[in-house]
Amino acid sequence: MAEIKNYTLNFGPQHPAAHGVLRLVLELDGEVIQRADPHIGLLHRATEKLAESRTYIQSLPYMDRLDYVSMMSNEHAYCLAIEKLMDIEVPERAQYIRVMYAEITRLLNHLLWLGCHGFDCGAMNILIYCFREREALFDMYEAVSGARMHAAYFRPGGVYRDLPDAMPQYRASKVRNAKAIAALNENRQGSLLDFVDDFVRKFPALVDEYETLLTDNRIWKQRTVGVGVVTPERALNLGFTGPMLRGSGIAWDLRKHQPYDVYDRLAFDIPVGKTGDCYDRYLVRIEEMRQSNRIIGQCVDWLRANPGPVITSDHKVAPPAREAMKANMEELIHHFKLFTEGFHVPEGQAYAAVEHPKGEFGIYLISDGANKPYRLKIRPPGFSHLAAMDEMSRGHMIADAVAVIGTMDIVFGEIDR
Repeated sequence: MAEIKNYTLNFGPQHPAAHGVLRLVLELDGEVIQRADPHIGLLHRATEKLAESRTYIQSLPYMDRLDYVSMMSNEHAYCLAIEKLMDIEVPERAQYIRVMYAEITRLLNHLLWLGCHGFDCGAMNILIYCFREREALFDMYEAVSGARMHAAYFRPGGVYRDLPDAMPQYRASKVRNAKAIAALNENRQGSLLDFVDDFVRKFPALVDEYETLLTDNRIWKQRTVGVGVVTPERALNLGFTGPMLRGSGIAWDLRKHQPYDVYDRLAFDIPVGKTGDCYDRYLVRIEEMRQSNRIIGQCVDWLRANPGPVITSDHKVAPPAREAMKANMEELIHHFKLFTEGFHVPEGQAYAAVEHPKGEFGIYLISDGANKPYRLKIRPPGFSHLAAMDEMSRGHMIADAVAVIGTMDIVFGEIDR
């Protein structure tokens, strides 16, 4: 009887390493991958279509739910596109706050990626280490927006509100005594900026801990070195952006090459890889975390010294202050009109892109002059990366497919939008 040489394996969507709802159909010769066919369509969020029936401000919280690991970065691109169409001047302090939170978001994203990628490849402790730091970053989110993940903090014309002067404190409980609570509250005695500054000073040593666990680890290098190699030319042709492109040796970063907000005033470097394999992309993201930390530190120093408004004074776009709204009829009308009808965006089209933690995240808006977008098109970074799954995993083993999925850092909310 003839032996069956090739057989097909369904990898996901219930596989723990499939990251979301990826269904990957693998055609195998023994354990060697001959073909990898990624199927999407199991999580259609319909964000682009929903935006056509909601006002511009009502669509903003949908952005958080696209890539639910990089919430404020998605909001950033959306606000920039609206501001481009409306020609809105964003206050300088708001721009620094946005940049600081965009980089806090980059840390949140890369920490989840590092923990899960390491976990997928058999390293257990790295996940716990990374989640330890994510808690502090979520506290920073919660302090400004009231939400730990889906913040809806960025607004067309600035940000929702200024940074708070105090951080929430832990209280004594059955689980922890007064001494343990005092230790937890040690870095929460001042303002949010003091809390962020404390984190910035501690974080480089924590990144060193991640590197101690993985960078020279023999098993980690066996799992990632030489796996999923993409040449610089191929990376460009496939539409790679972000760490996937920089890992192949191309120093392209929108924060440097097409700066937005105040990135052109900040000092940071663009890390690039040499060989374009999973290990290089790991090193690029590790260095990106160090550079993001450097940017956050510069923003903290500037924000301490420069108070001011955090959202445009145009009440056709941004709501008036609560006190003014309750004491002034005109401001009350502005408030009512803004939250019922929204603002009207002039006819035209605009594309705005940000250097999202995963790559270039772009929003293409078409307005017909109404209070809702005529068309909203989202350019997610992960879609192009997933399209290269077949090419990157062909000839590798099944276990290497896990490393390739991990190195892409895909989230399905944005891919299957």
